[in-house]
Amino acid sequence: MLRILTHILDFFYPPFKRWLSKEVYYYLACGTINTCSDWVMYFLIYNFVVQKQFVDLGFVVISPHILSLIIVTPITFLVGFCFSKYITFKHSSLQTSKQAVRYGFILCCNWFLTYACMKCLVEVVHIYPTPSKMITTVITTLVSFILQKYYSFKSSK
Repeated sequence: MLRILTHILDFFYPPFKRWLSKEVYYYLACGTINTCSDWVMYFLIYNFVVQKQFVDLGFVVISPHILSLIIVTPITFLVGFCFSKYITFKHSSLQTSKQAVRYGFILCCNWFLTYACMKCLVEVVHIYPTPSKMITTVITTLVSFILQKYYSFKSSK
């Protein structure tokens, strides 16, 4: 499956070759695929699984937009890690376990940044949850590329 995706991405690379290295192109393409699937899953979970309802766990009440974020995160983590490891940063010299831990650390940092942005945008600024998720994704993507390239998947060359 990843090989097929790589061939598809390679087919569409020539028009971008002038402006983007293949690594940056792969990152943006894979990130776009993962992000769009994240947004669709978030929308579906928020509207049809959580059904915009607060969930009372007895010791804490979780808002629907945060619960949806909690549910979507592990799926996005797995897909994003596979894309990064096997397509974007496939020349990394680090062991997979170390990459996964570092990727997870960055994901946690981004998750807390997303959490804070979501709380602010939805509850303070009163922007709908799905657009709020999209806004925070733009912020975390910029930070994430730099951290993934130079920390999680750094290359020895």
